[in-house]
Amino acid sequence: MAAPGTKIEVDHASKLFLEGTVIAFRNVDLAVRSNELLCIVGPSGCGKTTLLRCIGGLLAPSSGRVLIDSQPVHSPREGVAIVFQHFGLLPWKTVADNVAFGLRMAGAARELVAERVSHYIRLVGLDGFEGHYPYQLSGGMQQRVGLARALAINPDILLMDEPFASVDAQTREVLQEELLQLHDRERKTMVFITHSIDEAILLGDRVAVMTTRPGRVKEVLPIGFERPRDPAAVRAHSHYTELRNHIWNELRPTVVEKAYERQPS
Repeated sequence: MAAPGTKIEVDHASKLFLEGTVIAFRNVDLAVRSNELLCIVGPSGCGKTTLLRCIGGLLAPSSGRVLIDSQPVHSPREGVAIVFQHFGLLPWKTVADNVAFGLRMAGAARELVAERVSHYIRLVGLDGFEGHYPYQLSGGMQQRVGLARALAINPDILLMDEPFASVDAQTREVLQEELLQLHDRERKTMVFITHSIDEAILLGDRVAVMTTRPGRVKEVLPIGFERPRDPAAVRAHSHYTELRNHIWNELRPTVVEKAYERQPS
């Protein structure tokens, strides 16, 4: 039985591909609390994205279960939105039409679509760009459109697969700050996949650390910084350094091993 307040439960789940010859993750147990922002960090290929897709109902685990609100997940479900790394915007649609896409697919009334689109475009700081097309936007602005599109359907759960990995370092810091503010306002349950230890500590209420493939959850660390958070104050705190060193020490052996495996002999 999941603990009270659990929104998402991954129960002894494994995912295999190619008739069992490739194991993305094995025997994963993980609980995400209601309104929590849980970050998942781990080496490349450890199954983070596959796990997120299983939570979102895009893939089914080969064994074990994924549950949302104590109900098994068998397919994509209402109230769950996913933000991908590569934006996934429709290039022939404007910013406003991209943000409205999910609402229109769900058959929402025209007045509701207009209200939600206006609200979330303003929320992510894209006022005045409603009529622009994706090719006219920077990478950071495109990611804001993807986030607004996900939020416009008013999901209970927001799943984010390395959403800031494709933007430059300065834009990434701005988007991190905006996500912190958004989480304080919206109070969604969020699962955030990242390769960045710093990003995981800055954003997360807890951080799940995964091992190399076949991935498993090695530990789940409470972060302990109160919200709302000042990114500069968090990074300057001694506990931030302690957490970062601890997580890196957990990941470093497998990361170094994989790096040497990729070098030519």
